[in-house]
Amino acid sequence: MSATRGTGLRSATGARHARPLGLGAYRPSVVVPNADIVEAIDSSDEWIQQRSGIRSRRFAAPHETVLSMSVAAAREAIEDAGIAPEQIDAVIVATVSHMLQTPAAAPAIAHELGLARPVAFDISAACAGFCHGVGLADDMIRGGSARHVLVIGVERLSDITDPEDRGTAFIFADGAGAMVLGPSDEPGVGPVVWGSDGEQFDLIRQREDWRDVVAGDDPRMPHLVMQGSAVFRWASFEMAKVAREALDRAGVTVDDLDVFVPHQANMRITDAMARAIKLPGHVRIARDIVEQGNTSAASVPLALHRMVAEGEARSGDLALLIAFGAGLSYAAQVVRVP
Repeated sequence: MSATRGTGLRSATGARHARPLGLGAYRPSVVVPNADIVEAIDSSDEWIQQRSGIRSRRFAAPHETVLSMSVAAAREAIEDAGIAPEQIDAVIVATVSHMLQTPAAAPAIAHELGLARPVAFDISAACAGFCHGVGLADDMIRGGSARHVLVIGVERLSDITDPEDRGTAFIFADGAGAMVLGPSDEPGVGPVVWGSDGEQFDLIRQREDWRDVVAGDDPRMPHLVMQGSAVFRWASFEMAKVAREALDRAGVTVDDLDVFVPHQANMRITDAMARAIKLPGHVRIARDIVEQGNTSAASVPLALHRMVAEGEARSGDLALLIAFGAGLSYAAQVVRVP
């Protein structure tokens, strides 16, 4: 045994702060208006708009895969960030519709982007996944385990949506959104407020266990099911508490906000949250759901990307991001718009 010993374990140190640097999005080519789905669910365009605010949604064509949509959104985000692809050293992909149990989508996406051996992994937090990814990226950059992190939210929910289910067929859609985060001299990401309410695990879920599908006579893959009324009640009021906590932890008030980007689950939920947290009139609210539908993990970056593209959000604006979904998992943070 050596007579001398080290003085202790080294700890990684990173940037003082992190901030979003760039955004990207991919919207699938197939536009599906309400008129195309109402017959299968014995509904109407008026009923769907009244219940959800949705007029149309995007479905992926066969060639628009989880991987290809992610790569397209990521390339735009990297270009928008003004960095070279090889500077990305971590890729986090939030999704529930990558159909391979393993390997994760992230390593394949990183390879397609030409990244040099980055850490790459998927997270499954449903609609809250992208905000979880932003929280992880912030911690990684400040903790020293990564310098530039690519966070992607991507879904092909049309693969796992029952077109005859009146409770879900008109809601879910496909798409991908991406954000690059990196080091900053000034705070650009507020503390994440996240958690779950596992007591209500069954409110949004995959209908069947894969083992039951294999053992059964129905060859179709499991579909998503949701207890819509219960989810509406929970999200409309519980998420307002989470939003206020995210503001408090970031050291800002609703009056300081410029933009509110909630998960695009339902227009009525968005409006209920805005009323509950008493958003002032000057705060612009994302309403991407009208033309895009609910894209789960992709909805927050897609909605923010649209607001930037249409001039509703500007670089440096303070934006409150909040998302919630199956689990019931949730996450929220205040960020500077890249």
